[in-house]
Amino acid sequence: MSSKPASTPVPASIMQDAAPGQPALDHPEPPPARRIPHARTHHGDTFIDEFAWLAGKDDPQTIAYLEAENAYTAAMTAGQASLREAVFAEIKGRTQETDLSVPARKGGWWYYTRTIEGQQYAVHCRCPVQPDQVRPPRTEDGAPLPGEEVLLDCNELAADSPFFSLGTFTVSPDGRLLAYSTDLAGSERFTLRVKDLLTGETAPDEIPDTFYGGAWSLDGSALFYVTVDAAWRPYRVWRHLVGTPAAEDVIVVEERDERFWIGVGLTRSERYLRISSGSKLTSEVALLDAAKPTAAPRVVLPRRHGVEYSVEHQLAPDGSGRLLILHNDGALNFELATVEVAGPPGKAPLAGPADLTPVAAHRDDTRLLDVDAFAGHLVIYFRRNGLTGLRIIDAGGGEREISFPEPLYQVFPSANPEYDSRLFRFHYGSLATPDSVYDAALETGELTLLKRRPVLPLPGAGAYDPQDYEQRREWATASDGTRIPISLIHRKGTARDGTAPLVLYGYGSYEASMDPSFSIPRLSLLDRGFVFAIAHIRGGGEMGRRWYDDGKTLSKMNTFTDFVACAEHLANEGWTSPGRLIARGGSAGGLLMGAVANLAPQAFGGIVAQVPFVDALTSILDPSLPLTVTEWEEWGNPLEDAEVYTYMKAYSPYENVSDQTYPPVLAVTSLNDTRVLYHEPAKWIARLRATGHGGPFLLKTEMTAGHGGRSGRYDAWREEALVLAWIITTAQRGAAVAA
Repeated sequence: MSSKPASTPVPASIMQDAAPGQPALDHPEPPPARRIPHARTHHGDTFIDEFAWLAGKDDPQTIAYLEAENAYTAAMTAGQASLREAVFAEIKGRTQETDLSVPARKGGWWYYTRTIEGQQYAVHCRCPVQPDQVRPPRTEDGAPLPGEEVLLDCNELAADSPFFSLGTFTVSPDGRLLAYSTDLAGSERFTLRVKDLLTGETAPDEIPDTFYGGAWSLDGSALFYVTVDAAWRPYRVWRHLVGTPAAEDVIVVEERDERFWIGVGLTRSERYLRISSGSKLTSEVALLDAAKPTAAPRVVLPRRHGVEYSVEHQLAPDGSGRLLILHNDGALNFELATVEVAGPPGKAPLAGPADLTPVAAHRDDTRLLDVDAFAGHLVIYFRRNGLTGLRIIDAGGGEREISFPEPLYQVFPSANPEYDSRLFRFHYGSLATPDSVYDAALETGELTLLKRRPVLPLPGAGAYDPQDYEQRREWATASDGTRIPISLIHRKGTARDGTAPLVLYGYGSYEASMDPSFSIPRLSLLDRGFVFAIAHIRGGGEMGRRWYDDGKTLSKMNTFTDFVACAEHLANEGWTSPGRLIARGGSAGGLLMGAVANLAPQAFGGIVAQVPFVDALTSILDPSLPLTVTEWEEWGNPLEDAEVYTYMKAYSPYENVSDQTYPPVLAVTSLNDTRVLYHEPAKWIARLRATGHGGPFLLKTEMTAGHGGRSGRYDAWREEALVLAWIITTAQRGAAVAA
């Protein structure tokens, strides 16, 4: 029998923070928001928006108001300063700051990133593959590998900028050139540059206002990249010939349909450049011979409304090959089919539905997500019963699925740049197990653990042990009888008598799934007695495509009522009580937060809404705003459809703030966010104060950041510590009120 304690001790400093009775904060007056009536009229309905003036980003009064809100939030959370510093110290203390990713082989090089203690951003590196070296090299302390070349030091690129983001990082197939792009404002408009990795020189010409992604021709003579239109929609693919001025670049494809986004990349075989256009409902892919970068691309399957597909290429030993097409034509959860590549090299077939030969048939219980092609195998990435999985198919059609031991987990493909590899790399983790990198032998399915993210012990505590925590699946019942899955974790010994504080996280849009994954910052909650839960509500993709369809457009209310049902279930089952339950969501999950605040404010002790889409109807009515037209297939078009207008107005959080008591709210946004504009939460908080009761209602605006918030890892940890300290304090007050 082991002499190990049943549960690793928690530092006394954390346990002290768990006790209620924090000193009361001073309550300064919130900044007054001017009320200037502005009429918005559609379909015979007029809404008076008194805070529309906050959309004036260039107005000094707007900036002054946002800064006053920041000062008010700072004053209202001043009493949390010591707790905030403690949480930041815990996040930092548990993180191995100097670390090394698992190197991925491409040709004669191992590519990887390093992080260095005290530095905000990653360093991108490579080192040569040694003779007979099969497994990736590693060091125990994150030190540089033998023969290391630094390709890009993001700390040097960021310099003194308060924000930095890398949009593109792609090395040419011959390993000679690097294309990279940077954003120093958070606006997601990047400046693209080319670096010669042999000389270390960066070309003098720069390409401004590019979007994410890029791809090289096979010989590295041409670089393909994407630019956006005035509405921030990626709509053009360009070809840049290395050594020529950017002014001479040529448009390869322009996507004129405003519902569609466009992107470019290489197939894994590197035989084709793949240009993908897609709306929320429809897609189209064109291929271009990567060896002939000036040739014209050719469409694989002409677009048909409501049919989505993606394309991968598998190269045969004789130089021929086949296209792998993952599609939903008559297959709600998608089917994998093939089309033989016909005609001369570089000519993609103009195929129709009758040309497709199924490889993995449609299943009602399995949503196919993606496929990776190797010389002799396929790996399918799928979702079933709310969990992700991997299926290996060999050349003879034999199949095996990789199994995992935990009841809840997340698995997804990692970097697999080598087409002829006999190994498939993937990530695995759970609510209790830190991110783990494995290689799977494609011929046998045998797994080799390459690295598990370290979690360092805090002073006075033992090593992190997943066995100290319990994770489980709960099921709530929605108002229409649908069973809604909930993923849940807590520290062993946490009472199930309604006294535990709980954070309930949700999203529920765009078929995005909130999978059960590990988080170091979350430990600061769990070790203070919190329960953490994820509500896998409709509108997400956790239970397949139908789960998504049942939570969008004129079924969107299901998303919100599902979340309320999950909150009520957790309270009824003794996991928490309403005053101790803190809801959290961001972006479209912020829309969720605003909607449930109006629907069931009594179900929550507090709400955290990050970059929240809370003025949804106003935004979706304005096609001049970034992304609006592309969003109509997700939400409906209220500009043209009176039914959609009426439906959206019934749930859009800003319009529905009413004379009722709301729980405390913390809204966090960024001034340069191009996806959810800062004025949505600013208006929402002002309206909550003007119309509702309760609170307090706090707004924090990052004045130099984008949709993802602060960019440096230490800055991001401090922002997360602020949110977690607010959650802990708010839950404690809810418990005190309940007592």
